Amino acid sequence: QVQLVESGGGLVQTGGSLRLSCLASDHTFNTYAMGWFRQAPGKGREFVAGLDASNTRYTDSVNGRFTISRDNAKNTLYLQMTGLKPEDTAVYYCAARSKSFYISTSPSNFDYWGQGTQVTVSS
Repeated sequence: QVQLVESGGGLVQTGGSLRLSCLASDHTFNTYAMGWFRQAPGKGREFVAGLDASNTRYTDSVNGRFTISRDNAKNTLYLQMTGLKPEDTAVYYCAARSKSFYISTSPSNFDYWGQGTQVTVSS
């Protein structure tokens, strides 16, 4: 069973940048499709970005501002966030999809989740 641990969240001003990291406990992480999701207070868990062996995908609201990437040698998934806006404020989660190699935007298709890291963007 893969364990995922996020880090890198924090408080930043509008227009600022953060890089989130997600460290996996097992090298099998390298074969999984991965995703970043977020959840704001009172809202459901929302797809942010996904990555598989060939492709990346972003929700419209972050396209052009966020970049998802993976370093297999370090068993780490990243989310580089630039041009942050107050509406990006949420708890951010990384997730791994072990039963498919392909990106999914649905949280129900992911088997492993991290504990989340808070991102707060002040106006």
